[in-house]
Amino acid sequence: MKFSVVISTYNRLDLLRRAIDSALNQTIPCEVVVADDCSTEDTENYVRSLGESVVYHRNEVNKGHAATVNAGVQKASGDWIKFLDDDDYLDSNCLAEMAKAIALCPGAVICSCIAAQVNVDEVELSRTPQVGPGLACYIPQTDIHYGMLLELVPFGTPVQVACQRQAFCQTGGWDSQLDANCDDIDSWIRIAQFGHAIFINQCLAYRTIWPGAYNQKFSLIQRLETNILMKEKIYRLIDESHRPHVPTLENIKNYLQLHWALVALKQKNFQSFVSMLDKSFFSVFAWRLLVTAMFSRKSQISNSQIRKFVLIEY
Repeated sequence: MKFSVVISTYNRLDLLRRAIDSALNQTIPCEVVVADDCSTEDTENYVRSLGESVVYHRNEVNKGHAATVNAGVQKASGDWIKFLDDDDYLDSNCLAEMAKAIALCPGAVICSCIAAQVNVDEVELSRTPQVGPGLACYIPQTDIHYGMLLELVPFGTPVQVACQRQAFCQTGGWDSQLDANCDDIDSWIRIAQFGHAIFINQCLAYRTIWPGAYNQKFSLIQRLETNILMKEKIYRLIDESHRPHVPTLENIKNYLQLHWALVALKQKNFQSFVSMLDKSFFSVFAWRLLVTAMFSRKSQISNSQIRKFVLIEY
């Protein structure tokens, strides 16, 4: 099994150095691909100075985040793609632990891990939740979209995720129409049609929380609308065995409306808060799902919350 770490970048050379170092310092051999969205900084000279240790691709013109990721994957030769944005970085054991788990799960096409959210000084702020029991577990393909709908299966951001290259190519890659506004989540939804999922309950990745992050350029209203679009896509892919237990799409939308209204209130964005207020504020189901989602983000998702979590024995 060969990994390719695909690092997408645009005018963040100082951060890019850290991301590249974290990929080159993995405890197992891997290919490192830097996909540059036509940076105006000295990115090209720096990456080329690293020689053959890094594969470099540069867009001829600025094409956006999704197209740059796709270009990087096209340059990659690995069986598995490990995604990495230039402002994030990996633990040195990330690929080794992923390779160990993937080898024990024939048919897996996507793998995720716990990530620490850090500030610009690399001080940890929080961690993503554990999923299932043990050091690692897998979720059969028939359960994945149901789990995603109810937020029991949070694959997370690119720094957490690796996928089988063949499955990625079968989906057609990331959607440029979304471009950094759930383009990653949209990809996970489609990749999960082709096989099983693995979650590793170890912190193997670090996501930087800062004002320059790609998703900060979108308004809360835009993020709500895209979240609703993602749930609609997931809803259509839920396995028939779960249909009797699935909430209505209207209830799911009410939950999202409530969630983002409260985010707006927390940020003191009162204009967005008022514009998002509607009947969802009075929906019992929306509040129940919100509480469940908040709890699952702070604690281990239990074995009973989804039909099959299968422990991977190391």
